[in-house]
Amino acid sequence: MAGTIGTNQVTQIGFVVRDIGKTKAAWAKFLGVAEPPVVDGGDYAVTGTRYLGEAAPRANCLMAFFDVGEGLQLELIEPNGEPSAWQDYLDEHGEGFHHIAFGVRGMDKQIANLERDGMSLLQRGKYGDASGEYAYVDGLGELKTLIELLESF
Repeated sequence: MAGTIGTNQVTQIGFVVRDIGKTKAAWAKFLGVAEPPVVDGGDYAVTGTRYLGEAAPRANCLMAFFDVGEGLQLELIEPNGEPSAWQDYLDEHGEGFHHIAFGVRGMDKQIANLERDGMSLLQRGKYGDASGEYAYVDGLGELKTLIELLESF
């Protein structure tokens, strides 16, 4: 069954953290793997980040990705202190679990499907290398988590 967004395959689980270096070291030790590199979210000129419907040129983060299974990543996100889906979640809920991500086709259609189900778009932008697009949708009510949609070009 494909579900509301055309897939039921989880591609990523994400955590917001205050210290990405310390947290990625702990995860690397726990998983028995090398620490992944830290990357930033990219330049606004590329990402075009929008938060709560408004341009968010200062919203950014540091990220580290662990491959933890076939097609599954664990993402660590350290927000930069500016208003964003990352920073606001960290401020309201503290460090820890942030989202479940799904790879989708047809981002606009999938966002509309979730909005039809009563969820709201929080943040949207392109990947820092412009190879795809992401969107965070508020699923905290019924699903108890944020949902991230990922569409690679």
